[in-house]
Formats: sequence, structure tokens, C-alpha cells
Amino acid sequence: MSSTIRQVNSSAVTGQRPVVAGDKGSVRLADVSKVFGRENTAVKALDRISLEIPPGEFTCLIGASGCGKSTLLSLVAGLEQPTSGKVSVSGQVAIMFQEPALFPWLTAAGNVELALRARGIGRAERRQRAAELLETVRLGGFGGKRPHELSGGMRQRVALARALAQDADVLLMDEPFGALDAMTRDLLHDELDRVCAGRQLTILFVTHNVREAVRLGDRVVVLSSRPGRVIGEYAIPIGHPRRIDSAPVAELAARITDRLREEMSGDAR
Repeated sequence: MSSTIRQVNSSAVTGQRPVVAGDKGSVRLADVSKVFGRENTAVKALDRISLEIPPGEFTCLIGASGCGKSTLLSLVAGLEQPTSGKVSVSGQVAIMFQEPALFPWLTAAGNVELALRARGIGRAERRQRAAELLETVRLGGFGGKRPHELSGGMRQRVALARALAQDADVLLMDEPFGALDAMTRDLLHDELDRVCAGRQLTILFVTHNVREAVRLGDRVVVLSSRPGRVIGEYAIPIGHPRRIDSAPVAELAARITDRLREEMSGDAR
């Protein structure tokens, strides 16, 4: 998945990861609303959201189910168009979902090569690059395996390698680890940290897990219940590497959880 390259102004990075020179990789939503349906059946998913993500920042989106997190990703990816407002992205965009969505008849290497083929890369270079990317996600030697021969965590690593194969500036991740057990998820957090350290990627990461958001992000953005509005932003002043069970992560996650509970309690009333 790629978007038209559009230029936006970037702001200062609040996180710990490197900043891309210029504004390539920046994302900006200006007063964005999204309504599905018409008249009596209309449902407003997002309401006047303004958000700037500078190049190189890892931003996590959290909120109650149905608050529009995935809709926001779809707008950034260009899969949906806003009802009002403007979405601007500078650079190429790749998206990774909760389900790996690998082609079952292709090998792990074949799935990665598919993204490279879409970029017009020749066969010999595709094979080399696919092998390198599988090594990057620690799946060297598994290129010949088909998805059913891999564990859930390994399939998500293949999906990550395929996303990286698109040479994107912006990576959108929609609960990519939500279906995995806690130990596998923790290991993939470490892998994502390692991959990010070697690349200048802007990441927009959707999760329901507040600790996961604090563990991974440079910033956590909290959305209200439907329609989604930005009701809180938290810079993460915790150095890397982080552990999901560390006291600083738990303390900040508790603060953010309290804000979410406050929002959900108000919505229930």
C-alpha cells in the first residue's frame, strides 16, 4: 500500500528515536471527521481530529472499541476518504493488520518477494532482498516454509518483513500483536524495537493494550468513545530499552488507563 507523496510541515519529535531529515515520513490530520452512511443511518466515527506526527516518531493510538482507531488508520493509508478536513502524508505508506494475511500457497520468502515485485524489482534482487529481510526479523532459514508451517508469532514476523519490503516511510500497524500470547507479544516488542533502531520509520500503532502503548511508543494519543476525538496526549519520557512490566511503564500506563476509565464512565452516563 502506498500513498501519493504530499508535503506537510513537521513539528519537533518528542520521542527517543532518530528524526528523518526534512519532512518525509510526516503525517498530519487537520480537523478530520468521518461519517459512514447517510441521514438517519449516518454514524460519525471521527469528529474534528487534528493530529501531527513528525518524521521518525512512534505514535500509539488507544481508546475504547469502536472509537475510530482503525478508521483513522484507513484514512492515513488512503483506503478511506475523510468526510471533512484534510489528511496529509509525506512519503510511502505500508500497513500491517492483526491477521498476517499471508498468501497460504506462497512460502515465507514468496510472500515477502510479492511486495518487492510490486515495486518492479528484478527476480535475483528480490530473492536476495527477501532473504535479508527475513534475517532482519530473525527468520533466516525459514524462507522456504509456508504459513501453515509457522507459528503465529513467526507469521507476524513475515508480515513485518513484507511491510518493510515496501520501503515505506510511514508504517501503520493495526493491533498487529493482539492475537498473540503474552510471551510471544513481548518478544515481538523487542524485535520491533530492534528493527526501528536500524530504520528511520514513522509508525502509527493501534492497540487496546495501554501497557503495550507505553512500552513501545514515543507518544500515546487517547481517543474518546465514538465519535473519536483526541482527549489526551502523553509523551513517554522513558528511555529504551523498556520492559512492559517495569515500574515506570506500569505507572504511566495506570495514569492513561484512569483517563480512559473516566472517559468510558462519562460515556456510560
